[in-house]
Amino acid sequence: MFKPIRLIPDNPNIHFLNLRKISLIFSSVLVLASLVLSFTPGLNFGIDFKGGLVIEAKFKTAPDVAALRTELNTMNLGQITLQQVGADASDVMMRIPQQSGGDAGNQAAIAAVRGHFETRVSEYRRIEAVGPQVGGELIKTSLYAVLLSIGGTLAYLWFRFDRGFSIAAVVCLLHDVVLTLGFFAIFHLDFDLSTVAAVLLISGYSLNDTVVVFDRIRENMRKYRSKSFLDIAHLSLNETLFRTMMTSGTTLLVLISLFVFGGEVIRNFTTALIFGILIGTYSSIFVATPVWLLLEKKKTI
Repeated sequence: MFKPIRLIPDNPNIHFLNLRKISLIFSSVLVLASLVLSFTPGLNFGIDFKGGLVIEAKFKTAPDVAALRTELNTMNLGQITLQQVGADASDVMMRIPQQSGGDAGNQAAIAAVRGHFETRVSEYRRIEAVGPQVGGELIKTSLYAVLLSIGGTLAYLWFRFDRGFSIAAVVCLLHDVVLTLGFFAIFHLDFDLSTVAAVLLISGYSLNDTVVVFDRIRENMRKYRSKSFLDIAHLSLNETLFRTMMTSGTTLLVLISLFVFGGEVIRNFTTALIFGILIGTYSSIFVATPVWLLLEKKKTI
């Protein structure tokens, strides 16, 4: 008979918490750097937030992007950015700034682009126009959504567990959200509504993983009353390690498939989720539990 493949031993004994001081310092530096990057140079807000036009066109033959940019600049539509998307070099995404005259100006710009490339484009895959006022409202609404989710999380965990667990879980959640924002800022990736949805999903995933660990810690606190909190946390992390690795691994397999084959439209969404799953797995082990231990110092030794 074949033995099942085990990536993790049945009874692991990995001393994650020996690195808790280093991991907390490392994470604190990353959070501070991410906060700075989120404001300077800042997030690269997409059309959803700052207003403007996105036109994705499939050309009959692959165009020279540099020549295409020169053509578009002669149309006096502002600073236009071009990007070849997908595996086919004939697919080009054009990002055009918000036009004067509001919606009428945007529609005139769309008509001008379509008229200019009438004989060269076989299909327009995507045409979006968002006004600056709508973009401002979306930023405000997205911020409220994130803050309300964090507030609701804190209230639930305070009721479900106790003060130490709830604060540690929210610190872990904020850690993951801020690092995701920093990731998008440093790589200058488009931050749009799909990214906000990804951030909320990352929050839920990270929280779920953290709650599983905390629930096992609470069970072991009742079971091993003579053990210190440090020993209980060490035991609980190892007992939930297989579940954590399997959940993260299978989720990442799906997300990587979406990233490779899902196309440009969901590329930012899947990028945010892949980074979030990785950072959420790290934080549930190296951030949430060490923060809880700091809040429960009396029995950590």
